[in-house]
Amino acid sequence: MTNIIVAFSKPEDGKNIKSILVRSGFSVIAVCTTASQVLSTCLDWDGGILVSGYRFADMMYEELRDCLPSSMEMLVLSSPAHLVNPAPEGIICLSMPLKVQELVGTLQMMVHAQMKGRRRPRDKAKARSQKDLALISQAKALLMERNNMTEAEAHRYIQKCSMDSGTNMVETAQMVMSLM
Repeated sequence: MTNIIVAFSKPEDGKNIKSILVRSGFSVIAVCTTASQVLSTCLDWDGGILVSGYRFADMMYEELRDCLPSSMEMLVLSSPAHLVNPAPEGIICLSMPLKVQELVGTLQMMVHAQMKGRRRPRDKAKARSQKDLALISQAKALLMERNNMTEAEAHRYIQKCSMDSGTNMVETAQMVMSLM
């Protein structure tokens, strides 16, 4: 579940937004009234979403965004007169008056995007050593010579055999060399 922090300069606004979010199934970890409270809370949590107003006693929302960790996203709720158009990078803005479904839908979209971004990135292929590259090239040359394949066909053959057998291309090239 994504951590959500609610921050408004008026405590009753923060409590009302928290109530809406909790009823909609979100987990609100804190309600803050100053930007410094938000920053302090962010230190305790790894990422999440900040739902906030545009102004606090100690800074404006744009300044706060610059101070937030990169793992935090920001949703600003304010009247259109107080929002910069287009919204600064890393900030999503909703204008007031606000419809509950609009807030919930936007927050669901942000949570989904954040969860998608947290998924483990695929391991990057490691650079092959010169020895491994030479072995693959020899196997391709052998396939090209004996089976009248092009270089691309030989490469694809080794690649496909590698995937089918669950081995890497170097091991497959070794098998091709030993079989022929």
